[in-house]
Amino acid sequence: MDKIDLRAIKDLEGMTFFIPSYQRGYRWDERQVEDLLNDIKEFNEEENGFYCVQPLVVAKKNDDILSRIKDAADIPTIERILKGSWAVIDGQQRLTTIYIILKCLGNNDFYTINYETKKELDIKSLDQNNMIDKDIDYAHMHKAYTTATNWFNGMNDADKEKYRTKLLNNVKFIWYESVNENAINVFTRLNIGKISLTNSELIKALLLNSYNFEKERNNNPIKPQDIAAEWDYIENSLQNDAFWLFIHEKEYNQPTRIDYIFDMVCAHDALGCKEDKNDNDQYKTFRYFYKYFSEDRNKDHITKCWAVVKSYFQILQEWYNDVTMFHYIGFLAAVNKNSSKLVLNLVTEWKNSKNKASFLDYLKKSIKKIIDGCPSLDDEYNDDGSDKAKCKSILLFHNIQTAINLNEQKPDNNDCQMVAFYKFPFHLYKSEAWDVEHINSNTRNMLEDEKSRYEWLVNIYISAKDNEDDKKAINSYFNISDNNEKDEIFKKLQDRYEDKDEDKDAWSQQDKNMIWNYTLLDSSTNRSYGNAIFSGKRRIIIGKDCGKNIPIPQLKRQDNNYVLDNSGVETEAESPFVPPCTKRVFLKYYSASYSDNNYWTKNDAEQYKQDIQMCINKLNKNS
Repeated sequence: MDKIDLRAIKDLEGMTFFIPSYQRGYRWDERQVEDLLNDIKEFNEEENGFYCVQPLVVAKKNDDILSRIKDAADIPTIERILKGSWAVIDGQQRLTTIYIILKCLGNNDFYTINYETKKELDIKSLDQNNMIDKDIDYAHMHKAYTTATNWFNGMNDADKEKYRTKLLNNVKFIWYESVNENAINVFTRLNIGKISLTNSELIKALLLNSYNFEKERNNNPIKPQDIAAEWDYIENSLQNDAFWLFIHEKEYNQPTRIDYIFDMVCAHDALGCKEDKNDNDQYKTFRYFYKYFSEDRNKDHITKCWAVVKSYFQILQEWYNDVTMFHYIGFLAAVNKNSSKLVLNLVTEWKNSKNKASFLDYLKKSIKKIIDGCPSLDDEYNDDGSDKAKCKSILLFHNIQTAINLNEQKPDNNDCQMVAFYKFPFHLYKSEAWDVEHINSNTRNMLEDEKSRYEWLVNIYISAKDNEDDKKAINSYFNISDNNEKDEIFKKLQDRYEDKDEDKDAWSQQDKNMIWNYTLLDSSTNRSYGNAIFSGKRRIIIGKDCGKNIPIPQLKRQDNNYVLDNSGVETEAESPFVPPCTKRVFLKYYSASYSDNNYWTKNDAEQYKQDIQMCINKLNKNS
């Protein structure tokens, strides 16, 4: 098993480091050197204990120590040999920079750095410039040395000594010794793939450290292989996007997701070893667990630690498996800008709740507060991104409560329950960028250019079916050149199709910008609509629900007429997901009586709004 530790810079004194040929050369620039110098200077050791340098990943070289000791000239040389020789897999840039800083402070050759491909490169002579034009690595090192020297200029001896003491005692590398894995494979993963060691990988090395298990050997009920197996189960569960994205944003980019569990344990101080930490420290969670394992504790500290970690995962798992908690928590995470902080707070509330019912009531109150902060269902929304988005929370909640209602209505017969079970797929909702769009096209003031008009007229041609008069009107539109005549034909078609209503009550622009005319649509489907009327949108939504991308028909000129061309190729959709309420809108589920499927009427809209209100009313009922 790999070994892990925290090592102060002073602990590296007399050690020998070897830079293998597969490593790139030293490349830090002036800004990077100054940033490290400033970070160490501004670091307050009294508040934070120590400054944590990113991992120094090494592998011990198999040197013939005995023969080297025989050839040693003095005791200091023997002491260096006994400290071993270490191949640097990752961390060369910081290791070299700290060497250079120490040299500027008078600690010459504090530790030794040798290079496999450049045996002539003498890092001890950086105060000279005879190699600048001969070696690019030396040129960068010399520049770093000059930068550090200039940075210390003007600093009195007392301040320099204070800085040196802080550097030696309070700056620590995360020392990660790779034992079994091939060094080149480790280097490739960390550098070529740009995947740095995560907190969880470092913590895993602590948990499975043979020394820690040795202390518990006599009474430890858990074995390293048990932790390793359960670790893999947790990580694999979290890698399932359906699980992960119900509480997270899709932007989370850590290669391992179990880190989040450790972050929660740290944030809640669940192991009882709270310490002041720099919140900007990338490895603050590792430091928390390192502190836990470094302190003297009772004999079951590994068992306790792992039990706490599992308990946090099990909370998330219970939420995920409970249909109501899954939907309510998923909704809160989807509308919250900081879902990680939200989940932390929810875990606290979960632990403090008397029972599941009281926790559900807390979730309902939290959701009601969000809904109450939105405009009412009778308000008009301006047709722009910022204002229209204000009703997104309501529309999403409508889908969430509808999903809960579906599961509450499932048959008592156990054979039917799993078939009827439905979970809103937050992972698809987030990855496909579902947003608020109009049901009845809001195109009255948008069809000014020919492209938009063409898209709209195609959908009208489809809807016209056997109405030869409308088809002739569309043909006339395309065959005449007089713009006034074209506008007159277009306006008549608009009046006939856009404002048709069973009750002869035309849609006003204000009507079109109310929530009863909004639903959730994904970005790709919305783009494919163009300026489609309701029937055109309905056709595309039904296709998507069937897992198909239905091509938009085109108008093709034949002789002097335009006819519909359906030669486009139907393709498989990336996913068949359509939010339940969006599907119900276009399939007219909310309409109590027969309604023409070609149109979204005010009667349809009113019944849709009533269903939204009934879902909101559910928030007022105790669990």
